[in-house]
Amino acid sequence: MSGKKAVLLQGNEACVKGALTAGLRFFAGYPITPSSEIAEQASIELPKVGGCFMQMEDEIASMGCALGASLTGVKSMTATSGPGFSLKQELIGFGAMAEIPVVIVSIMRMGPSTGLPTSPAAGDIMQAKWGTHGDHPAICICPTSVKEMHDLTVAAFNYAEKYRTPVMLMTDEVIAHMREGVVFEDHYEVIDRVHPAPYEEGYLPYACEEGSLVPPMAAYGEGYRFHVTGLSHDESGFPTNSPAVNDRLIRRLCAKVEADADNIVIYDEYMTGDCGTLFVAYGSVARTSLYIVKQLRAQGIKAGLFIPKTIWPFPEKAYQKIIAGGRVKNVIVPEMNMGQLVLEVDRITKTQASVVGIPKVSGELFKTEELYEKVMAVI
Repeated sequence: MSGKKAVLLQGNEACVKGALTAGLRFFAGYPITPSSEIAEQASIELPKVGGCFMQMEDEIASMGCALGASLTGVKSMTATSGPGFSLKQELIGFGAMAEIPVVIVSIMRMGPSTGLPTSPAAGDIMQAKWGTHGDHPAICICPTSVKEMHDLTVAAFNYAEKYRTPVMLMTDEVIAHMREGVVFEDHYEVIDRVHPAPYEEGYLPYACEEGSLVPPMAAYGEGYRFHVTGLSHDESGFPTNSPAVNDRLIRRLCAKVEADADNIVIYDEYMTGDCGTLFVAYGSVARTSLYIVKQLRAQGIKAGLFIPKTIWPFPEKAYQKIIAGGRVKNVIVPEMNMGQLVLEVDRITKTQASVVGIPKVSGELFKTEELYEKVMAVI
């Protein structure tokens, strides 16, 4: 690692490089600020590795195309922002129900509606968890640097393949458009979906092997005959109205992520061992928060920072470990929205500490002086 040279990359460029590292071979998308560079780079790079790029007529078609490609056995991705993410929600639900691996990149911008297309925000955090209707698994990853845009894109594909579910990679416009020097690792683990045994009569596409909650996944064109639907279905893939079967299906879909959360969650923490004031921040706000933590430490105030890289599932156990024992008195959650992740933090914290959200919805970054003043007003 020490002898390697850094490569200057934009966040969106790094995302595409990470996708290719993970094995991306199909991309369908529709240009929308501030994610358009992802589609642009995918259109340039995919043909070089025998992949396919398709610009679709809208966001709904893009999502459907990405799901269809994944059913043929290739790793697929789409990217969007703002209202495009809203348009994809119905088919994200279809992907969850039909258990189709796919990565959705959403570069967050100011909303609602068209809002401020070129301005950073984090107003889609709850949408990532609850945007599509019904109970369903949700994995959402939020990078805080250009290198993480690469590395966590690889992780997003690995989760999609391992758990057979749509995975969202979400960050704000700042991380997507900033440029930083990136030194790549020597090796990245790449996970591929589990295929079933050679075809036999009576193949059940949604039957799990013993000890697993994720069924092996056959690909269209490999000789298997099976049915895919967004309706509630049994192990054969065909619709059913059975209450018992539906209950078992929905519980399994949710449990395959929730029960394995310890192996999914990614987080960082800084100076949390003795902190009395704890910041919880993600995306570009985490970078500003780290500066404030260092500033407070220099003044003798014991501050720390917890950065959830997986927003969903939230790294609940790691967070609880920090606040256990009553040492942490104040938890501060700065966000570029009116307060979304703060609701989850408050739910987990209960009465163990005071939880304060610091919202910002002007379409601007948190300035260090501004955040410092707001923090000093509440600690």
